[in-house]
Amino acid sequence: MTTFYYVPAPGKSVAVYRDWLIMLICRPFFKKMILHWHAAGLGKWLETSTQIRSSAITYRLFKPVDLSIVLSRYNFADAEKFLSRHIAIVQVGVPDPCPQFTENILPGRQARVAALKNFLAGETPAVAESVRTVNVLFLAHCTREKGVFDAVEAVALANKKSAGGKFPLRFRLTLVGAFASSAEEKELRDLVVQRGLQGMVDILGCVSSARKASAFAEADVFCFPTYYLAENQPGNLIEAMAYGLPIITTRWRSVPEMLPPDYPGLVDPKAPDQIAAALPLIAASGYAEPLREIFLRRFTLWQHLANMARAIHGVETAP
Repeated sequence: MTTFYYVPAPGKSVAVYRDWLIMLICRPFFKKMILHWHAAGLGKWLETSTQIRSSAITYRLFKPVDLSIVLSRYNFADAEKFLSRHIAIVQVGVPDPCPQFTENILPGRQARVAALKNFLAGETPAVAESVRTVNVLFLAHCTREKGVFDAVEAVALANKKSAGGKFPLRFRLTLVGAFASSAEEKELRDLVVQRGLQGMVDILGCVSSARKASAFAEADVFCFPTYYLAENQPGNLIEAMAYGLPIITTRWRSVPEMLPPDYPGLVDPKAPDQIAAALPLIAASGYAEPLREIFLRRFTLWQHLANMARAIHGVETAP
């Protein structure tokens, strides 16, 4: 084995110092270097948030880089900062979490979209509460940078705006994921009370795999307004696409490249008002099949493994 495969740190001091130590110990024993960029933004962080000496040490310890494997074109900036000789795009892949999508999920999604469209068009003004309630799912670490506070604010704004309409929808938010701190959890729960969303926001915390699958299947919209510093190609968005679940997310780093061109569910970071405006549109958008198709074409585990093998084999066989 002559090639060293390594996943570099995100833009965090402790993680970068760890990389220094590993490079000092391991790098001299290998002829070639492959960097697999899972996180994004290290190059910019080295330029803007560290001393020149720290940046110089980092670049010197890693070079030369024979191949950088990146998740998207956005990551080219990191790879180029490290003077990579070759760059290959290999997107994330996961096992299909919903192999029975066509039989079990798609008919319900199509029926739900049709019912919402009829209601919003005024064709069925007298409907059950369940028909006009839009179920919104947030599934990630419940932190401010991942967008959980913006999701709550957006649901409050959407309910307020919809209440004055002729055919009002009700937006119900389910939060799945652990909190980073008890203080942030308390702040979020206080926000729910302040916005009068008791009974409209369910905070579930960590859940079982079965409950997670139910949350994806039952939701009408997946809301993930992230602006997390190291966000790259979030696995939760890939899972949402596998379930054909319409997505509202941010124009942030690699995220827009995951979705169709001109996708209407993209909003600016820290913009709850834009999320609120997008919620009824995306809920009735009919994007289930296009998003599922993107998952099958680009984000399956087998596609990922085949692309990884091709990229690594190219380095191993190169002179």
